[in-house]
Amino acid sequence: MKKEVLIAAGLALAAVCGHAETQPVRVILVGDSTLAPKNGYGDALCARFKPEVRCLNMAKNGRSSGSYRAEGSWQQVMDELKNKGAYANSYVLIEFGHNDQPGKPGRSTDLATEFPVNLTRYVDEVRSLGGTPVLATPLTRRSFKAGVLVNDLGPWADVTRSVAKARNVPLVELLATSEAAVQAMGEVEADTLAVEPPPKVSAAPADMNSIEAVSNKKSAFDHTHVGPKGAELFAVMVERLLRGAVPALAPRFMDGDVAR
Repeated sequence: MKKEVLIAAGLALAAVCGHAETQPVRVILVGDSTLAPKNGYGDALCARFKPEVRCLNMAKNGRSSGSYRAEGSWQQVMDELKNKGAYANSYVLIEFGHNDQPGKPGRSTDLATEFPVNLTRYVDEVRSLGGTPVLATPLTRRSFKAGVLVNDLGPWADVTRSVAKARNVPLVELLATSEAAVQAMGEVEADTLAVEPPPKVSAAPADMNSIEAVSNKKSAFDHTHVGPKGAELFAVMVERLLRGAVPALAPRFMDGDVAR
C-alpha cells in the first residue's frame, strides 16, 4: 500500500512539473542595437525558444539606459507587463552600455551617478509588476588593435555586475564570453559576423582614366552590429548563458546543440 502511495505521489509530482514546463511564459528583450531586430542577435534568440514562449524583441537601435526610458520605450514594456495574460512568468532581459558611453549627445549617461541608477530602476519596476529581471553585460565590439581585441566596455559591464549582485538579479555574462570567442576567432573571421562584408580596398589603376565612378551607397559594415551569422553565434551563446543563469528557462528552449 505504501509503495502504491509513493508511486501515485510521484506521478502527481511529474504531472505538475510537466504542466509547469508547458505553461506559456513571456520573454521581453530590452536594450540597444546589438539586441534589436535586423542588426542584433535578439530575433535569433527568440527563434530558439519553444512555441509556448512569447518572445518580444523590444530593443531599439541607438538607445541607452537613459534614452530608452526618456523616449517612452520603457513605458511600452511596463504596459506589456501589466497585461498579465495566462503567463506563468515574464522574464525581462536588459542589456545596455554601448550608447551610455561618452560622446553620444542625448544618450550618454554618467557611469557613476546615472547608469547604475537606471539599471536599478528597471530591475525594481519589473519586479513591482511580478516579472523576473535579468541583466546582461554588453555584447563586445569586434575592433582589433595589433591582433588584440579592444575592450572598451569593461566599466559598463562592471556596473552591470554590481547592480546584479546588489539586487540579487540573474546575470548573463555576455561581455567576457563574447570577448573570449571573438578574440579566439581573430580579426578576419570576426569581420564575417558583421551585417555586410568589409568594403573592398582596390589598388590604384595604372591608367587613371579607367577609374569608375564610386557608388554613394554607404557600407553597413562595422564592428558592432551583426548579420545572420553573428546573430546566430551570439544567440546560441546567450541561450547557453541563460540556461545557467535562469534554470527555469532551460526547458523553454528548443532541443539542440548549444555547445557550438
